[in-house]
Amino acid sequence: MSEISGRAVTGALQPTTPGYRLGFVSLAAAVIGFIAGLIAFILYNLIGLFTNLAFYKVWSFHFRSPEANQLGLWAIVIPVIGGLTVGLMAKYGSDKIKGHGIPEAMEAVLKSNSRIEAKVAILKPLSAAIAIGTGGPFGAEGPIIQTGGAFGSLVGQLLSTTAVERKVLLACGAGAGMAATFNTPIAGVILAIELLLFEFRARSFIPLVISTTLATSMHLMLLGRGAMFHMVPTDFNIPAGLPYYLLLGVVCGFAAVGFTKLLYLVEDQFERLPVNELWHPAIGALGLGIIGYFVPRVLGVGYDTISDILNNNLAWKLLLLIAVFKSLALVISLGSGTSGGLLAPMFMASAALGGVFAVGINHLVPGASLAPGAFALVAMGAVFGAASRATFAFIVFAFELTRDYNSVLPLMLVCVIADAIAIRFLPNSIMTEKLARRGLETYSEYETNVMKQIKVGEIMAEGVVTVTPQETVRAVADRMASGDPRLVRHRALPIVTQEGRLAGIVTQGDILRGLEENPEGNVPVIDVGSRSLIVAHEDESAFEALTKMLMNNVGRLPVVDRKNPEKMIGYVNRAAVMACWGSHLHQESWREAGWLQRLRRNGVTRGAAGTMEGNVVGVGEGRLKLRVGEAVEDLAVDFPVVGIRPGDHVRVSFHEENGQRVAQRIEELATRQ
Repeated sequence: MSEISGRAVTGALQPTTPGYRLGFVSLAAAVIGFIAGLIAFILYNLIGLFTNLAFYKVWSFHFRSPEANQLGLWAIVIPVIGGLTVGLMAKYGSDKIKGHGIPEAMEAVLKSNSRIEAKVAILKPLSAAIAIGTGGPFGAEGPIIQTGGAFGSLVGQLLSTTAVERKVLLACGAGAGMAATFNTPIAGVILAIELLLFEFRARSFIPLVISTTLATSMHLMLLGRGAMFHMVPTDFNIPAGLPYYLLLGVVCGFAAVGFTKLLYLVEDQFERLPVNELWHPAIGALGLGIIGYFVPRVLGVGYDTISDILNNNLAWKLLLLIAVFKSLALVISLGSGTSGGLLAPMFMASAALGGVFAVGINHLVPGASLAPGAFALVAMGAVFGAASRATFAFIVFAFELTRDYNSVLPLMLVCVIADAIAIRFLPNSIMTEKLARRGLETYSEYETNVMKQIKVGEIMAEGVVTVTPQETVRAVADRMASGDPRLVRHRALPIVTQEGRLAGIVTQGDILRGLEENPEGNVPVIDVGSRSLIVAHEDESAFEALTKMLMNNVGRLPVVDRKNPEKMIGYVNRAAVMACWGSHLHQESWREAGWLQRLRRNGVTRGAAGTMEGNVVGVGEGRLKLRVGEAVEDLAVDFPVVGIRPGDHVRVSFHEENGQRVAQRIEELATRQ
């Protein structure tokens, strides 16, 4: 079978009653929220320190923009130095610091059971502070989200947790990081649900609220009260302005599509450069420095510029320059593989776009009297919400930034229109495109059926024994009776011609009926098998495959190439489909020993480790009996054995512990088909 079969976990799991511990996770979430607030404060000050050192040559933690520097042409060199430093950190530290942080947190959830390396929690904020402090056009929120997520993951690894508990702790850290950065606790909760958890359940909602509440409280204590951006009272012109908001939604939708495509186009071009990846951030920073020399407002985070746009303090020509060149500087810098957040720069560029839109309408339609600040705020939430597929989060986010309830109606309308356009023209969001290129599929809906999330290609068996149409029933029966484990396991065999064409399938029941009708068994096997086949494709979900089996009352499906339906590439049966639940149960309830518990076990005498392969002859409470050759090995097992039955062929990794062999991992190599 495929990798889904190897479902035991390295390291012993606690022999306790499995289950989600809401109180335990909530308590850990409180600690994570407190620490995330501190991390946001530290990163905020580090950015201020590096900015002051790089552009003003003073030791100060005061947060200010690099746009007022008097360095002349040296302002082009400073971002290059920062880019080179980040390149070195990525090459010799961890390449996980590249990018804007949220896709990396999503990858940890999807690929490594929510485990993030400890060094990422240190290197990510430090690299982001260097990149932003030396002029990078980024925000601090992405790195803080990833750092908070990394810290949540580390807490889950330090303690003994299940994969699901660890995922919630990671999401608590990420949501708390966002809340602590922008003083937006509600948006922090929703963002974690939409981008990391894909579930709305009490077990995740309660810890998320606790962590974001404490993180926001830390923000209030350390960075002050009030909204992130101060916006003067603005007329949102509802309902008279609704037609213009509808048009703005269309503009924002296409802006989100264009920005996403441009970012990954630039990233592709950097990957084609004939130089080591170490130099990519420096090359991108050189482009940034040149742009920043002519348009200084694109340098740095730009929170002050966002406030100016929201309060209509900038002329339309400057708004247009910011919309174009902030976007260009961002895609060049981020596409080069440096470290920094995507949120604030996209807010600046899209807010400028909204302001230009309102000014343009006022010029073209006398009497429209649109407020540029209102349209800037709405565009700010709509473009990023559509690009990230987190529309609800950014409707709430834009509202929380300004605390103006009059903004809710236009925000809702413009954001959903932009989102609809992005869904139509973007198969993946700006967050998930990178993951999709690595073969990781993400889900944009709250889907609880695990079988809808696993593809047939992940669970199908490959290299299945086949028979030819010309073989006789007697010959196939003799092969099955020979004891060949490759045949004994299978209750049905595909019939494949010598040219490799799938012609049918024959079951053990077909063989027995054929022998009853013709005891000599000299009938070709194709005559007793089935030629009318129900097939599956590797890109279908396991749920679709199971539905086909149930609707057609069959127990197995050949998997064929969609482009060539006569070419069999695999084989899937009900047992393989139901094994999906084994993986799901593993994530839900198997509690892995944390670092603290492993330290306590250091006093246990352990001998050599090894592996063995054989057929399972018995599975009991805490025991596994395995036939290896002529001998039967008896191993201790201190984790639940799910889906392993007598007759399965498995590989067991074990270690010697006080003279007893203890299984660490059970990998199912073959099962009955």
